[in-house]
Amino acid sequence: MLQKLSVAVLMGGTSSERDISLISANEVIKYLDRNKYNILKYDTAKDIDRIVKDRKKIDVVLPILHGPGGEDGEIQGFLDILGLPYMGSNVVSSAIAMDKYATKKIYKYAGILTPKFQIIKSKKDKITIKLPFVVKPVSQGSSVGTSIVKDKKQISKALDDAFKLENRIIIEEFIKGTEITVPIIGNENPKALPIIEIVPPKGKFFDRKNKYDNTTQEIIPARISKKLTQKAQKIAVKAHKEIGCLGLSRTDMIIKTKNLIYVLETNTIPGMTSESLFPKSARATGISFTKLLDRLIELALDKKN
Repeated sequence: MLQKLSVAVLMGGTSSERDISLISANEVIKYLDRNKYNILKYDTAKDIDRIVKDRKKIDVVLPILHGPGGEDGEIQGFLDILGLPYMGSNVVSSAIAMDKYATKKIYKYAGILTPKFQIIKSKKDKITIKLPFVVKPVSQGSSVGTSIVKDKKQISKALDDAFKLENRIIIEEFIKGTEITVPIIGNENPKALPIIEIVPPKGKFFDRKNKYDNTTQEIIPARISKKLTQKAQKIAVKAHKEIGCLGLSRTDMIIKTKNLIYVLETNTIPGMTSESLFPKSARATGISFTKLLDRLIELALDKKN
């Protein structure tokens, strides 16, 4: 009988996405194969000392964390210091993907189409992007603090909401079109999973509320041509590689016309409940959530940081 691996599931944390992390982590724990793994649970808001103490009995780590402190390279650096293998991208790639400004710079350098953008650090800074535009904090996830601004009256509140979270804000050209997201799995040879088309409620966008209240349609595979599907998947693989992602990622895009695909951002630790976008896409290819977790653990143990 094979010896079980000890899998540490990290959850919670202190970001604004703590509640989503706890939901995701508990789903992961539910679907991990008990015949293969001993499961250890840690809340990074209070269990850091316990992780250090237990490090010699941990074989691999699943950081099911979102937002600052979990997805931005911080916990990855901590795990590197402890010498523990973990699911997902390394310190540098995690930090880049979490910083929307840095990510967009890489997109542009790599020839990946992304909406026009600028960064501001004060409400006094001049906004050069024409209305309508999107206001986003630079380093938040789940669309926290994000607003679509359609007229001048909405600008002040949108900036206030974003600046409450951090002192650097992205102003991004609003692109109207078909919203899709492309999950990627793999290390040196990443592969795209089926594309998901996202259809928020009429007049809304895919914000935090609509992500988790079941009002948004998630259509797999996306209702786009085979040619466009292949193009979007190729772009997502390129984004994954250019940022240096490992294990998994999910890149969000907008299709403006039949040929123009704008890349919005790349997530290094996408939602991981059984009904989250990444597992749903994998399931469309016949990969159960349990088998997906097996594969992500294999990739964590195989990757070269």
